[in-house]
Amino acid sequence: MGYPGKNHKQYEKPTRKFEKERQADEMRLLVNYGLRNKREIWKSQMVLRRFRRAARDITAMSSAGVDPKAVEAKKRQMLEHLERLGFLGGDANIESVLSLKVEQQLERRLQTVVYRKGLARSPKQARQFITHGHIMIGTRKVTIPGYHVNRNEESQICYAVHSPIANEVHPERARISKVGR
Repeated sequence: MGYPGKNHKQYEKPTRKFEKERQADEMRLLVNYGLRNKREIWKSQMVLRRFRRAARDITAMSSAGVDPKAVEAKKRQMLEHLERLGFLGGDANIESVLSLKVEQQLERRLQTVVYRKGLARSPKQARQFITHGHIMIGTRKVTIPGYHVNRNEESQICYAVHSPIANEVHPERARISKVGR
């Protein structure tokens, strides 16, 4: 199994490096979500890959003759977990887990949520605000742009208390409000 304290890759590179259509899709995602590199896309794909694998396992368990109550409990647990994370709605089923897209994963990143809430002018600026410590979730400062925002944390995102941008008369706040109109 390996040493548990050792870091492992959280992504897999694509098998075909120079596939034109895939590269075009990745570049579109890079620009739209203000990502630093393609590695962030590959990490998101890996997260979705794990959820899809679990959904396929649950489907296989139900067709293999495993106790229906155990299968239903696993299915319910997985769907509730994905609903808490913000990937699915309340009326989701296993087929909706299998149809998750990378865009849904990228929409839950702190960087994207800060931009969508209007706290920054662009995804790149949202990334800068986060890494420089200008953004808080609840009472804690988060400096990781790839942080996954749960549904209940989404309403708690604001400027950091001791940040100069938290001041209403800061010139950058005026620019952001002009863009937001």
